[in-house]
Amino acid sequence: QVQLVESGGGLVQAGGSLRLSCAASGRFFSSYVMGWFRQAPGKEREFVAAINWSGGGISYAESVKGRFTITRDNAKITVYLQMMSLKVEDTAVYYCAVRGGALIFTDPRDFDWWGQGTQVTVSS
Repeated sequence: QVQLVESGGGLVQAGGSLRLSCAASGRFFSSYVMGWFRQAPGKEREFVAAINWSGGGISYAESVKGRFTITRDNAKITVYLQMMSLKVEDTAVYYCAVRGGALIFTDPRDFDWWGQGTQVTVSS
């Protein structure tokens, strides 16, 4: 069993920044991928970014490239999402997810464990 706890969401003005954190605990994998997804009201959950345990594999959605940065701390089994130049359309509930292995997938159905989500609201 894996538990994921996100933190760092909140309300920010357009152009501002936020940093999300996701701490994992429980029985964990020797190699893994941790990712961030988001879901806005009335929309499907979408991929934002993912990183594998070695840091050698990173992927971003086109909509966040150049603005968001994903990093990880293996010792703490924690993943971070630094979000810069936030836009109103970034408003959503952001979820952390994890899957075993080293290959990065962007479909939420490929991830096994999920956090409870943290709200990010960007005002104009």
